[in-house]
Amino acid sequence: MANSQAICTSAKVEFLNGIHALGTTVTRGATTKDTLKAALFFASASLGAGTTAYSTTGEVTGTGYTAGGATVTNANAPASSGTTAYWTPSASLSWGGLTISTAFDAVLIYNSTQGDKAIGVFTFGSQTITAGTLTISMPTNDASNALVRLA
Repeated sequence: MANSQAICTSAKVEFLNGIHALGTTVTRGATTKDTLKAALFFASASLGAGTTAYSTTGEVTGTGYTAGGATVTNANAPASSGTTAYWTPSASLSWGGLTISTAFDAVLIYNSTQGDKAIGVFTFGSQTITAGTLTISMPTNDASNALVRLA
């Protein structure tokens, strides 16, 4: 089974329950924003809407990659326009000196502050990399293009 891009169903419920604090301010009991991580997964990993939490199962391995992935730069406040709420990480994700010889095609963004709860699976073309830099550029943070959009 292949990976499929989706906002995780569990995250949608968790958003409504106030579990994830993605932005620059916090309105729940905690006083700091959550730490988000981005982990890469092999094309055979089977992540998608049913993914509830980060797991090392299916996560890439290779030179220059650390299990658990990279910390997401989270300096954009969630916003809305019309009937769409949205949020995008404020910087690209990047791994340098990376060698992964088995095809990978997905990144899982998850909340490491809240028990590694999954937020979304984002797919891209299947690829391998040898001693290179992988950069995943973020889309414009607006209602039409943001990485996370709830309409």
